[in-house]
Amino acid sequence: MHLGKSYKFSEFLIWTRRQIYVLLIWGCVPVVLYRFLGFTWLSVPMTVVALLGTATSFIVGFKNVQTYNRAMEAQAVWTAILSGSRLWGMIARDFPEDRARSKELVNRHIAWLTALRYELRQPRIWESMNRSFNMEYQRFYRIPERETAIEDLLPAYLPEAELKQVLSSANRATRIISLQGAAIRLLLTSAQISGNFYMEMERALRDLIELQAKAEQLKNFPYPRQYATVNTLFVRFFCLFFPFGLLQEFDKLNDSVTGVMHGNMIWLVVPFSVVVSWMYTSLEQVGSSTENPFEGGANDVPISMLCLRAERDLKEILGEVDALPVFEPEASVIL
Repeated sequence: MHLGKSYKFSEFLIWTRRQIYVLLIWGCVPVVLYRFLGFTWLSVPMTVVALLGTATSFIVGFKNVQTYNRAMEAQAVWTAILSGSRLWGMIARDFPEDRARSKELVNRHIAWLTALRYELRQPRIWESMNRSFNMEYQRFYRIPERETAIEDLLPAYLPEAELKQVLSSANRATRIISLQGAAIRLLLTSAQISGNFYMEMERALRDLIELQAKAEQLKNFPYPRQYATVNTLFVRFFCLFFPFGLLQEFDKLNDSVTGVMHGNMIWLVVPFSVVVSWMYTSLEQVGSSTENPFEGGANDVPISMLCLRAERDLKEILGEVDALPVFEPEASVIL
């Protein structure tokens, strides 16, 4: 997540510069054909281009609204996970009489948070982190889940027997929360908690399972591919035809100017087509980089930082003060 005031205009230009290069080259093609080769029939009526631009605006705007909603939903889910973690910490502290059991419940919950964030950072084929403009920007910040293996973290929170079960599971987060359920069941059968306390802990686990499912839904079900494909096609078609629609419009301006620009007004097609087309391609690129809120992009939900905050809060609830690492923003980005 970007925590600065805003992106610099220079950063945005660098991020989208490949699109600008393509648009610049393409903007010159119709001018050369029209001006030097006499292909005046290549001009497209401006009405057609305007209709295409209107349709493109609708589809691009629709996608950006939906991807924004996905990002906000992901943020809401992880805010609820943070809240549920604090609640679990208080339950684990107050319900069992044995402090060792309380610590065990808290550590297992931290292991669940760790397993969940690692699961959500796994790449998917439809995500955009492998695209050149996003990969290039990663040099400004770090993704913790790609620097440290989960096998190096879980031993600090789980006993050896449980660790082997978790690491061999396809869904490690689900396995951990299953072990958590078995642990509180054991507390009930050994009379360390009452039936009412057991039901309260079960409800807390149920809420966490539902939040995990919501996070996994956002991760495993992308923005519908049919809409994403139509969006990309519309933007490309508009950028393809737009400079051809400007040819006659700027050629007519030659009658109203004198001097060096007389006869050369058509060259203004290049900068104007680039600027307008860049607005559409940039919106499409922003939408594509927003639709997957857990992939590790600069605008993703900072699940690594939220997990660290939850761990720190849980340990403080138990009265412990550990020297946990602090995630500092890098280039105003924190994950």
